[in-house]
Amino acid sequence: MKSNRRDFLKKTLYAGLATGVTSSYAGMAQSMNSGTEQGKASTDEHPRKGKSVMGLRCDPLTKVRIAVIGLGARGSSAVIRLSQIEGTHIVVLCDLLRNRIESNQTTLWKLQRPSAATYTGEEDWKKICERDDIDLIYNTTPWELHVPIAVYAMKHGKHVAVEVPAALTVDDCWALVDTAEETQCHCMMLENCCYDFFELTTLNMARKGVFGEIYHGEGAYIHDLRSYKHSQNGYHRMWRIKYSRNHTGNPYPTHGLGPVAQIMGINRGDRLDYLTSTSSNQYGLTLYAENKFGKDSLEAKVTYKLGDINSTLIRTVNGHTLLIVHDTTSPRPYDRIHKISGTKGYAVKYPEEKIALEPHAHNFLEPEEFKALTTQYEHPLSKYIGEKAKAVSGHGGMDYIMDWRLIYCLQNGLPLDQDVYDAATWSCIVELSECSTENRSKSVDVPDFTRGEWQNAKPWPVIDMETVFC
Repeated sequence: MKSNRRDFLKKTLYAGLATGVTSSYAGMAQSMNSGTEQGKASTDEHPRKGKSVMGLRCDPLTKVRIAVIGLGARGSSAVIRLSQIEGTHIVVLCDLLRNRIESNQTTLWKLQRPSAATYTGEEDWKKICERDDIDLIYNTTPWELHVPIAVYAMKHGKHVAVEVPAALTVDDCWALVDTAEETQCHCMMLENCCYDFFELTTLNMARKGVFGEIYHGEGAYIHDLRSYKHSQNGYHRMWRIKYSRNHTGNPYPTHGLGPVAQIMGINRGDRLDYLTSTSSNQYGLTLYAENKFGKDSLEAKVTYKLGDINSTLIRTVNGHTLLIVHDTTSPRPYDRIHKISGTKGYAVKYPEEKIALEPHAHNFLEPEEFKALTTQYEHPLSKYIGEKAKAVSGHGGMDYIMDWRLIYCLQNGLPLDQDVYDAATWSCIVELSECSTENRSKSVDVPDFTRGEWQNAKPWPVIDMETVFC
């Protein structure tokens, strides 16, 4: 608790704990500026150290024993959800703040669950990963700790569920992939937006061919976080606003990218090829600080690199496109966009869920038609567990669906809906978008973390639930 967190993060990130956990940004920028191998982003041959985990099935776990590391807003809500899933046991609670530990122990007591062992030290997560009574490390720490904890956990035989983004650099993404392949452990990024109700419905519709060939998708994370970033009671030690001082591009791409990537079969029949990214100037954080703290305040004089709006356009190997937008500092309503364009139809989620289909695609379906269609194609997962999910809550229920499905797959020895290749592919946009943005939006290649496995892999995300529950 007394040690400086910044020094601690630097020590854990760069002392070799997670093999290869270093930023490749400088090398990419140098390559682009030199004109040689323009846009290459660590796409040189990356030899496999283990064996592929595409479609990985592990021994079924009758009871999933869990350690939750990081008990802020995300971790504390995870304790509530996981405690209400049959066949789970929260063995360990870990956080730097004692009051969070006590609050979550109370949660376990209220839900009639056994109390958990507790840890509060800066490096206690190592001791937790070394325990022999844990199956799953549920990692809800700040971004920079995602990879060190995940790698250490897998090296000690633990499955990992890690918050978004799973990694901040391309090399970190490779560290996750390499370690998962070496250890044959699951590593799932907790991309909850893939489990929202309309996203699941459009996934089911896509798998049934309703939209035809889907050649374009759009997603976003548009969420006004100015007050939360500037608050001492927001992100612990204000780690997120500190990140905004030093980085541009899209630091949080997966909420918008994940659902459309699954629908478009990314890593399973297609893969991301290259991207180009651009950002606006920064206005929101400074203006907010001026209005709240005064124009002459220290807060108002801070310089931020993160542009208010970043737009990243990605092209796939099969010639499809994705547009991903990030904006957390503008006065605008929450929006993840979620647009799907295919040869037979179109769907959009925000600001209102709508669908248009051939042969009358010039107009959206009437409300009665929309309801009938979405009822017909309601995803079997939300149909099975949706009402319970809404009751437990967590972003309207999608968090519970995500956790329930993760535990179900572990208990039944099934492949996870999101694997380590998805975690790496979706997360690498953080660094690649920054690289492109800082180099006049030059194109940057996206690594193939599957090492060619995408060509033969079949889309599985949760659509097989229909047969599982028969």
